Amino acid sequence: MSETRGQEEIGQVVRLEAAQAALRDHFLGWQCRLRQLAVREAGGRPTSGMRPELRLGAEGPPLGAITTLILRRAPAEATAQFRHMVRKTQDPAERYDAALQMLAAAYYQRPREFSDQLTALFGPGSEIAGQLLAAGRCRLAFEQYSQSYTLPCTVRALAEDDPAYQATYWHNALFNPALPGGVRVLGFQPDWARAEADPPAPVPPT
Repeated sequence: MSETRGQEEIGQVVRLEAAQAALRDHFLGWQCRLRQLAVREAGGRPTSGMRPELRLGAEGPPLGAITTLILRRAPAEATAQFRHMVRKTQDPAERYDAALQMLAAAYYQRPREFSDQLTALFGPGSEIAGQLLAAGRCRLAFEQYSQSYTLPCTVRALAEDDPAYQATYWHNALFNPALPGGVRVLGFQPDWARAEADPPAPVPPT
């Protein structure tokens, strides 16, 4: 291989990696903005951009929408706050208001602090959760405000001692005081090399 050819291939790899990183960062920034607006203006109710359409394959039939969360890469501090708010009061309205105040403040201000693994909580015996785990892969299609993303993902079950499981569980407990026992939390890891955005994410110059 000539030196020039080698440099061209290295440059192409760098550009591809930059495009994937730009798409990931664009998606996380979009998610943070949507969630901040939801807690500030819509009482924290999930919007369409947080509830992607789920398919088990590129051509498979849609299985409906699921509510997803984004979590900080180091979620322990936020999880402790969620847990404290849940245990502090048995009044669902008081708990709900406290959750909105926390999430509406600075929680979503720094998208780069968030992991690109999405999570979702499913009830015990959930048929959809079983299908996802059996397939091991899925496709999530997000859309809101003329922006859409299609993310092929690998799927895995999170153990109860996984920090992402704990963060997901206690976040959900803030808004649902009647979570049943035996819930399952699944993690969705996007394949950014095959993900798509419309309009496309801008790629910074290298």
